[in-house]
Amino acid sequence: MSIQHPWNLTPSEAIALQKQLRDTVVARDDFGEVTRVAGVDCGFEENGNIIRAAVAMLEFPSLRLVDQAVTRLPTQFPYIPGLLSFREIPALLAALDMLNNAPDLILVDGQGLAHPRRFGIACHLGVLVGIPTIGAAKSRLTGTFEDPGIERGNWTYLLDKEEIIGAVLRTRRGTRPLFVSPGHRVGLESAIDWVLRCTPRYRLPETTRQAHRLASG
Repeated sequence: MSIQHPWNLTPSEAIALQKQLRDTVVARDDFGEVTRVAGVDCGFEENGNIIRAAVAMLEFPSLRLVDQAVTRLPTQFPYIPGLLSFREIPALLAALDMLNNAPDLILVDGQGLAHPRRFGIACHLGVLVGIPTIGAAKSRLTGTFEDPGIERGNWTYLLDKEEIIGAVLRTRRGTRPLFVSPGHRVGLESAIDWVLRCTPRYRLPETTRQAHRLASG
């Protein structure tokens, strides 16, 4: 991992760590050829006491599943909006370590820079593993926007006052948009492009769909 830190933190300590680490995020393109793209997702077992983390590795551009891993760990951090990474990343790191090869790009079902402290789970995971990441969330955490057009590929900026923090992207005609933002080592325009490349048929990227299938058991 590029950066390491303790996980047994209080919510206030976790917020302070987010503010400390957000300066390590690289919100511009810093990646080469992408032949392996991964999705990550988490589910829960035993009434939420066990977190089930999954990673699905897809070959690009075929989007064929070529590797996968699932790990289960005790849930150590409560569910608090804006602090999702402290609940899920320890298990996701264990799952990523089980892959035969590291992905070239990770699409995260969650926020990147589109986060109150500009350090969502996609940013956090990216800086820890040093791999380019993109946040592609199903719902908005923060920011304001105008609805994009109904056609696939239409998008508008997600704004926090005057600051651009992401994009609201229509991935399939007439469906609800996704909230896309840079995680680490990927700029916004490339983040939009890669989400569309990984979303040929449905509303959600194939990476997210495959990881969710694994995380749901």
